[in-house]
Parts: sequence; C-alpha cells; structure tokens
Amino acid sequence: MKIFTSAQIRELDRYTIEHEPIQSIDLMERAASTLARTIANTWDSSVKVVVFAGPGNNGGDALAVARLLGEQGYQVAVFLFNIRGRLSPDCLINKRRVQECKHIKKFVEVTQEFDPPQLEKGMLVIDGLFGSGLNKPLAGGFASLVKYINASPAEVVAIDMPSGLMSEDNTYNVSSNIIRASVTLTLQQPKLSFLFPENQQFIGRLRTLDIRLSQEGISKIDANYTVIEESDVRPLLKERNPFAHKGQMGHALIMAGSYGMAGAAILATKACLRAGAGKVTVHTPRKNCQIMQVAVPEAVLQLDHEETIITEAVDTENFQALGIGPGIGQNEATAIPFIAQLRRATCPIVADADAINILASHRAWKQQLPKGIILTPHAKELDRLEGASVDSFERLTKAHQLAERLHGYVIVKGRYTAICMPDGHIRFNSTGNAGMATAGSGDVLTGIITALLARGYEPQHACIVGVYLHGLAGDLAARDLGEESLTASDIIDYLPRAFKRLKE
Repeated sequence: MKIFTSAQIRELDRYTIEHEPIQSIDLMERAASTLARTIANTWDSSVKVVVFAGPGNNGGDALAVARLLGEQGYQVAVFLFNIRGRLSPDCLINKRRVQECKHIKKFVEVTQEFDPPQLEKGMLVIDGLFGSGLNKPLAGGFASLVKYINASPAEVVAIDMPSGLMSEDNTYNVSSNIIRASVTLTLQQPKLSFLFPENQQFIGRLRTLDIRLSQEGISKIDANYTVIEESDVRPLLKERNPFAHKGQMGHALIMAGSYGMAGAAILATKACLRAGAGKVTVHTPRKNCQIMQVAVPEAVLQLDHEETIITEAVDTENFQALGIGPGIGQNEATAIPFIAQLRRATCPIVADADAINILASHRAWKQQLPKGIILTPHAKELDRLEGASVDSFERLTKAHQLAERLHGYVIVKGRYTAICMPDGHIRFNSTGNAGMATAGSGDVLTGIITALLARGYEPQHACIVGVYLHGLAGDLAARDLGEESLTASDIIDYLPRAFKRLKE
C-alpha cells in the first residue's frame, strides 16, 4: 500500500475527478457519505454533535457530514470558520446546502468574534478545520480553538487528519495546537505522520475509509513510501527443492555474545536456524561454549581464542551470510577486529546492536562499510550513529540519507519498522505489536534476515520478508499468549507458524 504526500493526495483527487469522471463536489459527497455512515455506526442519534468546519475542502467534508447526520435525526450544531472571507468552491456549495437543510439545529458562520459552544461529556465533536493540505503550525484563534476542544470532555472525531497535524513533517510543529482526536477517520490511505509514535496522542483510534479514489491513479503515482502487506511478501518466498540438502540451504555465520551476553548469541542463532538456514556457525568467546552447546545443539561453534570477548576477524569464504553485533560489547579489542571483519567479508552482512554502537563511536569507519550492508538500529542506536533527532520524521530522513550514502539498507526498528532502501524508497512494516518491545527481539530479527540472505534472498527481499515474518510471528504469539507476557524466545517459537501462514 502506497503512502502519499499531501501533494500526491491532491494529484490523486484530480486524477479521479478527470478520469472517472466525477465532479469534485460529488467526490466530496461520496467521501462525506462514507464518513457519516461510519460515525452513525459508532454513535447513535441520541448523541449531540458539534461540527467545526474550516474554510477549505476539509471544512467542506465536515459540512456535508453535518447535513447527512442531521438528515438521519442527529442534533447537529455547525460552526463554519470563514475568517478571511474566502471559502473553497466546494466548501461554499456545502455551506449553502447546510443553510438550506431544515434538519440542522444551529449554523453559525464565524467571521470575527467567536462565542464557543459548551462542550460536555457525551457530546461528539467533529473536527473538520484543516486536513492534509496544512503546511504550517496553527496559531492565533485556531490554536485557541484547538486548545478549547482538547480541554473539553467531549469525544472528538477528526476528518482525514487531526487539525494542526501535518501529513509528513511535524518537526517544528506545536503539539499543544494539534487536535487530540478520539478517532481519526482518514480517507483512502493513511498519512506518513500516522506512522510515527509521537503522533499517536493526536490520532487516537485510526480507521482508513475507502472512498473509491481511482485505482488507476493510485497505481500510476510513484510513492517513495509504502506499507508492506501480506500480498507483497508471499511472492517473495522461496520454495524448497524436494531434493535439497543442508549444503544447498545456506551456511550462515553469526558473530555474537560477549561473556554474560550469551543470550544474544543464542537468540540470533536459534532464529537463524528457525528461518531456514541449512547450517549455522557461531563465533563467540570461549566461555560461552557450554551454554551455546546446550542451548543450541544444532549450531556449529567457532570459539574465539579469548575467553570473554570477540577479538578475531575470520574468513567468510565458506559462508553465504554474516550476522554480527548482538551482545558483542564495545571493547576496543573487539572494535578493531570488527571493522576488519566487515572489510574482509565476502558475503552479505547484517550489522546490529553493538556493531552499530561501535560504528557510532568510530564514525570514520562508516566510509569503509561494504555496499549492500544491512544495518538494523532501533531509534536510540540510530541517534548515536547519525546524531540526535528532534522527532521520527527527522530520524527517518537521516536513515534514508544514510542508506543512500552507504548504498545499503537501514532498518529502523519500531511499531512500523522502516526499511530504508539505497534507491531512496522507504517501506514500512505492517506486522508486529507492543509485546515485541522486549529484550532480545532485535537479536531475533538479525538471525532471521541472516538466514534469508544465506538462503539466497536478494538483500532487499531479505529485509522485506525478514521484517514481516518477525512481526507476524510476534502477532501470532501475542494472539495466543498476550502482549504482556511475550518474550523474544516466543517470537522464535512462532516462526514456523508465520512461515506456514504465508505459504498457505
């Protein structure tokens, strides 16, 4: 599913109007009908409705919704803000329709002074002040109105977007001047800013409503942002040859686990095996020998000559993929062979956790990273690597630029894990849940992606399939066990079910 910018949303509207063909006012009526029907299915006509409409097309949507709800027996009061004496053409048409509607309890066009209505518990506020076209923070009277609505006990439904929130970049926005919706009813497709954690407080429960915009237009508009869906992943899965043997299923090398952090090595190794690698060798300090052999008997051990840390760079000629970083620590005696390992590796690489922290403390080494490398930082690790960010949009921009500079892949882990591709495209994952916010979850992802690379997946496909599978296994585990009790080991245990579901 594509995520469009505000400019592309307008382009899609125009394309639909021109090619359906349909008049813009009729397209607005179609959207309003869907919105009104959704609201009516959630709140019955006993609820009092207060509609705040702005001067643009978002306000036009709100006015049409007000009229449709009024015709269904709802008590509706409408406040249209026309401070500058300019309404969009479709908003003007819907203003006249509201004025002609006998079912609207109250209509006020605000041009100067505004006497706000009393908003009480049990009321429903429909926010149609500003939509996806907003390009600067709210100020003045509109900011005061937003604060007034937010301070009220009424439930708030935002049309398309909570007013004050911008579609993409909210880095310099003013959070107190953004509507905090109970429910956001967005039109056709979610907006980029909905995928960032700091904006959840404004969105509330999100519902995406299909208003039948042109599918041809959607396919023709090239989006830099997409959301990975099951239909994208299924075609990428490789089938096993019935006559395959372990030597044909890929040999992966995992370099992980300083002494005391053997768990990271165990999790990455188990996940690598569960994700289908034919053979997995683990390079780890000598003191991890016994626990590794007991915990993962299927793995081959390659012990470092040091007792407690990794201090060797090894030959990768016989391996099809390398996963490096989980639990290795940041000792300088590990850092030096680490960069040597990356320079001499002849296979695809996944670098995670302490691998990223080492690079953050030796920033010049980033220039030595091989093309095609896959980095899997969480937000704080990326901040250490690329500098602190004000918000998720700035962080995503830095990750995107890093992927382009490295000609590699940067996977920023989170609720909607973002895969930044070297060609500039960013793909957000749709699977996963809050129960996966647990120690070791990232180590599991490293193992999965390493296995897929060893299996012969292209790096781009290994990222997409690996991230989706990781989240899907977490979702299946949460369904059975609950989010509160989820552990990284549970994700590994449910990987077989995730694979099975995708192959059904």
